[in-house]
Amino acid sequence: MAGATRPQRPLSPHVQVWRWHVTMLTSILHRVTGVALYGAALGLALWLMAAAAGAEVFGPTHEFLLSPIGQVALYLIVAAVAYHLANGIRHLVFDSGAGLQPADASTSAWFAIFFAIAAPIGLWALVTFGG
Repeated sequence: MAGATRPQRPLSPHVQVWRWHVTMLTSILHRVTGVALYGAALGLALWLMAAAAGAEVFGPTHEFLLSPIGQVALYLIVAAVAYHLANGIRHLVFDSGAGLQPADASTSAWFAIFFAIAAPIGLWALVTFGG
């Protein structure tokens, strides 16, 4: 069809076409937390090197972790670990063929998100008030 014009439309669906839902959010969060955990692993390695280097190097590192920014960073690291764990287990269940119905997938997605929020709080309570 020489000379025919094609309609101006996107070649593939994009974010503006899809209606957002929680399972889309969990997919994005899983990737983001995976990347963040690589950064946290590097931070852990630096923390261990500072501890091995002696008190003069470890002191500022320890003070940073006790500062409000350090505490927020630690909360986010624990939240990322908790979320990545919960979502990974969720996908293992999916691999067995269970939980693939949209309602089940949404419920498990919300559970993973709420677990990521609650786990750092529970860990803090355990460390602070536990024996």
